[in-house]
Amino acid sequence: MGLIHINIKVESPTDNSKTKNLDFLVDSGALYTVIPEKYLKNLGIKKDSKREFILADGRVIERYMGGAVFEYLGKRSFAPVMFGEPNDRAVLGVTALESLGFGLNPLK
Repeated sequence: MGLIHINIKVESPTDNSKTKNLDFLVDSGALYTVIPEKYLKNLGIKKDSKREFILADGRVIERYMGGAVFEYLGKRSFAPVMFGEPNDRAVLGVTALESLGFGLNPLK
């Protein structure tokens, strides 16, 4: 199976005039969506908690969390987001993907 990228509109949950289309790598192994902090700040999305995460290589990191509205193929939904570091890429996790009513088919 190859890498899957999709372009999704991300929106502030408190101001629907603040939107940004982002190219996401879809990661079926990621629970949460990662969006670089600069984009979330521009959308006015606030940090509401801090959590620890264990990476695939065993490292433990802490990241702030918030929430955003996602829109894809006419479907809209709210999902939690992780505030990414400056060099982090946008990654769409399964929580956002499933909240939109989509899943991955490993055969297609």
